Amino acid sequence: MFPVKRTLIIACLTLLLGGCGYNNLTAGDEQVKASWAEVINQYQRRADLIPNLVKTVEAFAKQERDVLVTVTEARAKVGSIQATPEMVNDPQALQQFQAAQGELSGALRRLLVTVERYPELKSDANFRDLQAQLEGTENRITVARNRFIDDVRAYNTLARSFPTNITAMVFGFEVKPSFTVENEAEISKPPEVSFGSDT
Repeated sequence: MFPVKRTLIIACLTLLLGGCGYNNLTAGDEQVKASWAEVINQYQRRADLIPNLVKTVEAFAKQERDVLVTVTEARAKVGSIQATPEMVNDPQALQQFQAAQGELSGALRRLLVTVERYPELKSDANFRDLQAQLEGTENRITVARNRFIDDVRAYNTLARSFPTNITAMVFGFEVKPSFTVENEAEISKPPEVSFGSDT
């Protein structure tokens, strides 16, 4: 008789735990981490393109040293921040990461505006290829960041909703900070460069 009671208790506990949202919270947490990894992957892709872009521009526009130095320094600052999965749980670290990425985006925009003064650079095949790759990467960054924001929103909604909020509190599933930037609309726009001839 005792094994029957024990089996019945285990079955009831399993049913209760199944309906408490623990599995959904775990799945949401893992989805946020996966989305964050994709954001980091796309930002790394952009960082990897920058040295070649700077070299190409430098060959044509040596007098634009200040702009090139700004891009290089912004890339170095981004590289100095250790982006880890745990960062999604640390609002201050996430904000620092976002600020560095925003600084790099601004430096790249200034570089691309500078390029407009050099028609021979705009017609260079290497530059056009790098520019196309950079624009594509900026678009992928925007998509990855938007997915991350959506996944954080879904997770936070689950973690705050009853009855899963009780499970979240008991098992330590905390609300995650969202990816926000003061001028997010501006930052999320890919750089615009016209390759038309100057008149």
